[in-house]
Amino acid sequence: MKISKPTSLYFIFSALFFCVALFTACGTKLPAEYDEKDEWPKIYPDYVNVTIPVNIAPLTFELDEEADGMVARYKFGDYEIVCADKMQPDIDEWRELTAAAKGKDIQVDVFASRDNRWTHYRPFTITVSPDSIDPWLSFRLIPPSYVSYEALTISQRCLENYDESVIYDNMLCGFEVNGQCINCHNYQQYNPERMQFHARQNCGGTVIAYDGELKKVNMKNDSIISAGVYPAWHPWLKLIVYSTNHTNQSFFTTNRDKIEVYDSASDLIVYDVDTDEVTNIENRDDELEVFPAWTPDGRTLYYSSAHFVRDHSISDPTDDIIAHYDSLHYNIYRKSFDIDTRRFGPRELVITADSLVVQDSLNTKHGSALLPRISPDGRYLLFSMADHGVFHIWHHDADLWMMDLQTGEIRSLDEVNSPETESYHTWSSNGKWIVFSSRRDDGSFTRPFFAHFNADGRFDRPFELPSADPDYHRQFLKNYNIPELMRGPVPYDPHDFANVLKGEGVPVKYVP
Repeated sequence: MKISKPTSLYFIFSALFFCVALFTACGTKLPAEYDEKDEWPKIYPDYVNVTIPVNIAPLTFELDEEADGMVARYKFGDYEIVCADKMQPDIDEWRELTAAAKGKDIQVDVFASRDNRWTHYRPFTITVSPDSIDPWLSFRLIPPSYVSYEALTISQRCLENYDESVIYDNMLCGFEVNGQCINCHNYQQYNPERMQFHARQNCGGTVIAYDGELKKVNMKNDSIISAGVYPAWHPWLKLIVYSTNHTNQSFFTTNRDKIEVYDSASDLIVYDVDTDEVTNIENRDDELEVFPAWTPDGRTLYYSSAHFVRDHSISDPTDDIIAHYDSLHYNIYRKSFDIDTRRFGPRELVITADSLVVQDSLNTKHGSALLPRISPDGRYLLFSMADHGVFHIWHHDADLWMMDLQTGEIRSLDEVNSPETESYHTWSSNGKWIVFSSRRDDGSFTRPFFAHFNADGRFDRPFELPSADPDYHRQFLKNYNIPELMRGPVPYDPHDFANVLKGEGVPVKYVP
């Protein structure tokens, strides 16, 4: 293939720049003379004393305080990487270093130059866990403003390097007045060949991908509230449980939480991928059911539900919800599931979040518990807790909590949480890691963070998704929503999804 001259020159200069950068940045030496400072350096991202999987991409960082220059070193035994200005290790050198340090600590030394004098900060460590993490992560990239919400994608990133690609681009099927909104991607047991996502508005429908076959489903039906919204694949059966929701939102002018998202109605349905049949499994008039999640053995369904008795003197149910939005408290329930008969049992209350008493505290936590996720060994229930409501990504007080299903202990994950929002979360397939959305950097943008679940039943200090340039996330003005781990990349082309969405959807059949 012939390359135009401008493109050729671009690659030549890029290659030369890379070689020079590698020589000057990671071919440098440590300062010979320096002052000692008994403080850890302020760096971004903050990788001080974190634990990482052995297969993670190189951790890059920069000094997050005023200085004329920086030199940093990663060291384990005879292996060391030294970089100037920004710590940006060569990927091959990084892999050699982490392989050698597997199960042990890498020492990190940071030197800062000011007024022609060097300062050496207190060394910190990066622990390299032998527990690997699923190699791919998918997420929805969306601007923080509703003005340009159409410009969003579902994207995927290889966690073992910096490779990133688009799974589906919202702009392929719509623009401006004929816009589209995509959301809620979900996989069956981390399998990228078995996935689903929704498209709203133009060319709307639910896309189902299963072992190379794609179809669009029109899940709207007079017997259910709406098309499917929040999904949960059964671990191996071709069944997906959805919540169906009438969702609204209000905007505040003075409240720190700028947006409140709420449902005026919501139920649970189950959808059969083969037969395109849907059935209601929870549709109480005085309950708002949402966020289903299966146990790994496929025999129990967890979900959140808020008790709400309607005031029938208010004609519009949305107005009724708005009047009580800050007193909506979601509890966590579960239902048994018979695999042979495919029937659900009665609901059972698991967590009464609106009057939760923490075992190690004398205080009562009034809250709203959402997004139950069960660990792969079936023992732990991870969930999000905030003061009220159903959409915690907009709540600054949202934190991660966990219940030990064997002992019944419930606790806040203080070792993971920050003063800002922690919301959407999921386990790795081996149960050794979680990924979650957090706004701890600036209070505005959600970014993926990872935390190791250790042998003591606690989490190690979390770390942010690494980038080739440590300043990337500060310059990239989009939110990472719904981080989901995968065993590999999604193999379908974005245009294949677009072609399916442009066609007619298969109508569902309602089964009472």
